[in-house]
Amino acid sequence: MPRPALQPPWHPERIPPVSVISVAYNSAPIIGSMLQSVPAGVECIVVDNASQDVETLRQTCRAHEARLIENARNVGFGAACNLGAASARGELLLFLNPDARLAPGALEQLMLAAERHPGACAMNPRIAEPDGSPFFMRKSYLMPRARWMPRGWPSEDRAVTVLSGAAMLVRASAFRSVGGFDEQLFLYHEDDDLSIRLERQCGPLMFIRDAVVEHGGGASSGDPAAISAFKAWHMGRSRVYGGRKHGRRFAATRAVTHALLQMISPALLWSRRKRAKQVAYLAGCLSGIRLVNKT
Repeated sequence: MPRPALQPPWHPERIPPVSVISVAYNSAPIIGSMLQSVPAGVECIVVDNASQDVETLRQTCRAHEARLIENARNVGFGAACNLGAASARGELLLFLNPDARLAPGALEQLMLAAERHPGACAMNPRIAEPDGSPFFMRKSYLMPRARWMPRGWPSEDRAVTVLSGAAMLVRASAFRSVGGFDEQLFLYHEDDDLSIRLERQCGPLMFIRDAVVEHGGGASSGDPAAISAFKAWHMGRSRVYGGRKHGRRFAATRAVTHALLQMISPALLWSRRKRAKQVAYLAGCLSGIRLVNKT
């Protein structure tokens, strides 16, 4: 099936080109739908983090005319995004999850919004869950509670305090001026951290109501206990490192205390997955403390 063409109204002579960048990790079964939703002629870059299904991914990228960058190991989401951005030609960069899908006209609306809001350095479309409910990044552990936003999508385009990396449009010049994603954040809080730095150094962040992206909620495969432990370790490490980086008081103390309290939960006696998760979370917090002490 051919990819859709860019739709009017838009002004190709005035709107800068865009590159779509996606990070794959065992994503071959779902990424084809995302690539199919990208209009023809738009540069697509897929960065693979040492997937086990890379041969299938190669075939899918060729079928959709997407450029594939292959990593020999899993370098993390942010580092993979940085690799994609380094080779992108667009003046606008759309970081798009492999389980997301652009609704018809979504990319055009984002490009028009970049023209309409020249002072904004980055923006989120209206991201919808598979059931149509809002997927809206309204808060972050890395910022004060006073900056949290109300639940649900705003009723119109407006400035926001944080963006989701599931579908984030960033001006390439702004992205490069802040150094891209912090590669110490392997998983979790990498989009929060980038949002805070972009807003502080480059200008407002925007929510664009008329641009719609469907968020697929891709599933993980493999041993549930091992997957939970992997994610929990990185959550603990990112929570401590990111919290300290952005001046959250007692970031390490709070994270370790929370981990220790969870360790004495009776639920851990009956669930191998929960035990693995909590042990890994505590280990990740301690790793975050060591990382902070090095930097």
